[in-house]
Amino acid sequence: MLLIKEDFTVKVNVVLMKHFNENEIIDFIEFTKTHPIAIRFIEFMPFDGNKWDKSKMVSYEEVMKKVNFSFAENEIIKLQDTPNDTSKNYKIAGYQGSFGIISSVTNPFCDSCNRLRLTANGQLKNCLFSATESDLLTTLREGKPIESIIEKAVKAKFKMRGGMDTIEKLETPELHNQNRSMISIGG
Repeated sequence: MLLIKEDFTVKVNVVLMKHFNENEIIDFIEFTKTHPIAIRFIEFMPFDGNKWDKSKMVSYEEVMKKVNFSFAENEIIKLQDTPNDTSKNYKIAGYQGSFGIISSVTNPFCDSCNRLRLTANGQLKNCLFSATESDLLTTLREGKPIESIIEKAVKAKFKMRGGMDTIEKLETPELHNQNRSMISIGG
């Protein structure tokens, strides 16, 4: 709460998984009643070591079913998403905070994505789903320019989810087991 008192924008990311925490969706939204924070529900994504299984995933549609069951239609306010937003954003009338859903598996936003991720160990990822990374740290330590590395990484970006453009590809472990875990990527 200290961050809120200091006027920080606070976002809380919640990776949803069936039979683990999907029963807490409404509890998280209720937390926004008295706290000016943004809860962001994230579909379970495939990364190395997380034993991704589509059946464990809670989709955008499933989240909204729970929201529509718990709140009246006129209480659920669709917020204007900004260009290149990764989440579909909402709030409940009279609540201080908001909630959003990042549905990169069931509703990929790849066509408007403008994000790159710099890992803690100096690797550039052009997509969270991508198994490839570009080493910026070595070049920086050598005092050389990194612009060409960044440009090459951006141009090599797949059109959708690191090349996993179908659910069948997402369900192929060999394709996502090369993508290190989020905890080692950072985020």
